[in-house]
Order: sequence, then C-alpha cells, then structure tokens
Amino acid sequence: MSTTRAPAWMGRPSLAVRMLKAVALSVVVLLVVFPLWTVLATSLASPQNVIDNGGWVVWPTQFSFDAYADILAGGIITRALLISAGVTLVGTALSLACTIALAYTLSRPKVYGGKPMLLLVLFTFLFPPGMVPLFLVVQSAGLVDSYAALVLPFLVNVFNLVVMRGFFQSIPQELIDAARMDGAGELAILRKVVLPLSKAVIAVIGLFYAVSYWNRFFEAIIYLNDQSMWPIGTVLRQYVTGGAALSETSGELAMSSPQSVQMAVVILATLPIVCVYPFLQRYFAKGVLTGALKA
Repeated sequence: MSTTRAPAWMGRPSLAVRMLKAVALSVVVLLVVFPLWTVLATSLASPQNVIDNGGWVVWPTQFSFDAYADILAGGIITRALLISAGVTLVGTALSLACTIALAYTLSRPKVYGGKPMLLLVLFTFLFPPGMVPLFLVVQSAGLVDSYAALVLPFLVNVFNLVVMRGFFQSIPQELIDAARMDGAGELAILRKVVLPLSKAVIAVIGLFYAVSYWNRFFEAIIYLNDQSMWPIGTVLRQYVTGGAALSETSGELAMSSPQSVQMAVVILATLPIVCVYPFLQRYFAKGVLTGALKA
C-alpha cells in the first residue's frame, strides 16, 4: 500500500525558517511599538527631561503629568473630545441604521428595483463626488456651521454597505422563509433573525464608522467656521501638524514643554479608539472576510 507524500510547503518549516519569521515579526512589532512608546514617554516627561534629550524621550527619568493637566484645564481639548465623542456616537448609530436597512434591502433576491439601486450605489463608489460639489450640496442644505455637516453627507459608506450586504446574503434562506411562514414581516425578520446572526459584521462595520467619524478633521475645517466647534481631529492637526497655538491655554502651557503638550494631545486623541479596538478585534476575521467573499 503506497502512501502519498505531502508537498514540502505543507510540512513543518525548518528551524532556520521559524527563526527568520520570529526575527521578522519582532522587527515589525518594534517598528510599530517604538514610535507609540516614544510619543507616550515624551508626553510624560518633565520639561527639563525633554530639553536634555533634544525634544524626544525614549525613557523619561522624571515623570510629569503637567502636559495633560495643562491641556485639560485649558478647555479646548476637553471640548473637542466631547464634540468628537458626540459626533462619533450619533454618526455611528445613524450610519449603522442606514447601512443595515439598505444592505438588507439589497440582499433580498426579489426586491423591486434592487439591481438598479445597487448599480447606482456602486457608481458612487467608482465616481465619488469632488470637494466642490459636496460643499455646494452641504451649503444648499443649510448644514454649514452645524455638526450635521460632519454626519449627514457621510451616512453610508459603499464599502461597508457591500460587506454587510454580502454577510446578509450568507444567512441561510431557509431561516428567513421559516420566519415568513410563521407570519413575520420583513422588519420582524430583520430584527429577530438577521441581526442576531450578524453581530460580527455589525461590530466590525460599527468600528469602521466610529474610526471614520472620530478621525474626521478636514470636513470640520471646510464646514465649521467657528473654531470652538472643531472636533479633536481638527484641533490635533492645527496644533501638532500646523504648529498653531491653543489660544485659550497659551498662558498655562508655558509650564510644560511644547513637545510634551503635542504628544499629550496625540495620546488623548488616539486613546479612545485604542481602548475600543481590542474588544472588537475578534470579530474582524469573521465579519469582514465572510462579507467580502460573499459580496
């Protein structure tokens, strides 16, 4: 009785290959972790420690929370964080509701006008509107200088819609037919059958929307003339990238080094998403891959 030998690529890799993979993985982790650690260490270093190290601190010898105390006491960062949190929560909830409703409708095989509607949605993905037409639409709708300008024009992302539609199509049709035979309408089927089976994709798409709303900064510069309405992303760009000063806190920030304050703003801007991501990471493989393959 002859045995078939497994291909070489299916066997256990050699010790040299495994060591090479470990080294490569360690280098990648180091390249990712080191900049983040440097930002955190610089934000926690004392002004003299920052000066002694030339502006960047890898390991602070003198810890200080003065930079965080200064920017939070000034009011701009605190207000920007609250604005970003409100826009993110409201925008994510509305985007999920609209995306779920449209994705479920387009996933049904016999919906009247479903294919033309899907083609229209995909057309906007291939040919997105430019900045000037979008601004004219926002202006004509009276959304300038309102937080709605940061939410309503971006309610539905086509990529998220296609992924969620593909996930809904992967749900066995027999379950939906059984619920329909029991007298359930489309809304009841969506609420009691489809959504409980779609927690993975909803969590992933919700995180995508939340990150998008939280990081939105350019639209605030265009649509919000009042700087006191700016979210944290716009304040971060103006203060760190553009080198602009926080007018309300300029007197208090003299007690901290500029580098520590800049890095503290970066930490405060990224901390919420970093804290949320680990709780949703386990849904990524199931949610995105299933929807993408079925789409």
